[in-house]
Amino acid sequence: MNGGPGNTFNMILDQLTFCGRTLTEYLKIFDLDLSQWRGAKILDCPSGASSFVAEAGKFGISAVGCDPLYGKDVKDLIERAKNDTERSLHEINQYPDMYNWLFYPSMTGLRQYRNAAMERFARDYPVGYTQGRYVQGSLPNLPFEDRNFDLVLSSHFLFLYGDQFNYDFHLASVLELFRVCSREVRIYPVQSADAQPYEAMPRLLNDLEHLHISAMIVSVPFEFQRNSNRQLRLFR
Repeated sequence: MNGGPGNTFNMILDQLTFCGRTLTEYLKIFDLDLSQWRGAKILDCPSGASSFVAEAGKFGISAVGCDPLYGKDVKDLIERAKNDTERSLHEINQYPDMYNWLFYPSMTGLRQYRNAAMERFARDYPVGYTQGRYVQGSLPNLPFEDRNFDLVLSSHFLFLYGDQFNYDFHLASVLELFRVCSREVRIYPVQSADAQPYEAMPRLLNDLEHLHISAMIVSVPFEFQRNSNRQLRLFR
């Protein structure tokens, strides 16, 4: 379909960062206690080269990752992830004062986390893709049934690219994440790439309220980019 939010997404896909984060990072980013979700189905979207899907199974969780780039050969995905990671690390190194170096003790430590996630993802993806644990798809139109997942996680996409995707795209994407969840959605962070709050957040919360969707901004025990210590939660 021409002219819609999905078409806009495809047009600027190459500008988005495809990199990986580990389960350890996810626990902090989403303030996630996996013991509360044992036996649950969890969607990570967009999942990138993260290792959450690969690692969550050992906690009794059925995890699925969804990303527009899935379907490509794993070598191509890892090459993209390495290039995007290097670009991201270079940008971070240019402005170190914009970041809080508590979780990651140094640039070396940050690189180690990114590489560890990529390596686990690379080992799991080939088989995981054939098993349906990695699914090609993009917001705001996901290839899943209504309420298919107990919990939906979404990090480092919505709000972060607020200058590239308009409000309609953000609202449609948040509603799509809510559509496929049966219990809860968690979205992190709630600010743009320049560390400023997403300016349309009051409007979004108001629209969600009018749609009778319970939503709130809550603090999380993670802050890398300064002031990025909050997430948006939606509840059924």
